[in-house]
Amino acid sequence: KYNIDLELIAVDSAATLLNKVILEGSNTKADIVLGLDMNLFDSADKSGLFINHSLDNLENNIMLPIKWNSKIFVPYNYGYFAFVYNNTKLLNPPKSMDELINSTDARIVIQDPRTSTPGLGLLIWMKALYGNDAKNKWVKLNKKVISVTKGWTDAYYNFFMAGEADLVLSYSTSPAAHIMFEENYEISAAIFEEGNYVSIEFAGILKSSNNQKMANNFLRFMISDDFQSVLPSTNIMYPIANNLMLPEAFNKIEVPDMLQIDPEEINKNKDEWINEWLNAS
Repeated sequence: KYNIDLELIAVDSAATLLNKVILEGSNTKADIVLGLDMNLFDSADKSGLFINHSLDNLENNIMLPIKWNSKIFVPYNYGYFAFVYNNTKLLNPPKSMDELINSTDARIVIQDPRTSTPGLGLLIWMKALYGNDAKNKWVKLNKKVISVTKGWTDAYYNFFMAGEADLVLSYSTSPAAHIMFEENYEISAAIFEEGNYVSIEFAGILKSSNNQKMANNFLRFMISDDFQSVLPSTNIMYPIANNLMLPEAFNKIEVPDMLQIDPEEINKNKDEWINEWLNAS
């Protein structure tokens, strides 16, 4: 559409991505950072590395479970963290985080919050629910955790899909992928009574970019129907575009109630919460 050639540089998590551009500073070759989520919003916002975008009236042209106020970052999709299970094997899945921690007899695999976006999501989710009592809850939950992997792929495929774990930390939309690509209806997501923690992914233009006009054009394309329409079947997340038809598989899955903590609070306390989790292991 804009006759722009894209060079993609991939990393393994949102946290790694932000750390990479912070370390590179003005020497980075990147023009746009795409793939940060709300748990890193305040860190990115205060890094001083990003500039305002030029998209007008953005907040009125997108659909999100929260109000979007940033003039720097542009969201492109969202989802909810969830524990995923095989509904033919785990016949009594947990209906709440309390039930998962206290009652569910299952092998659980999660991801490390230091290296994984869902892993950090679970850390914040536990804080949102339990506050100062989160460490005690971690002690109980960790008795059922059979492995903490570096990333999502290892946990999902090498443990859960291989039959080594009954529950895996993933997204509420994960079952839609199995329906779309495998016609497999055996994979479900546990929708918790307390709510599931939301994950909103966004992009921003780096201040050091020499291609800021083209970068803004990319962000404009990113929220267009052409870009947004492929996200449900590729990134397996909800698009932010208004009035887009979702694949039929998305009609088969439940949308959770949303939980979220103020990104500024996350930024202030994240390291302390990670240490709390480590000490509860």
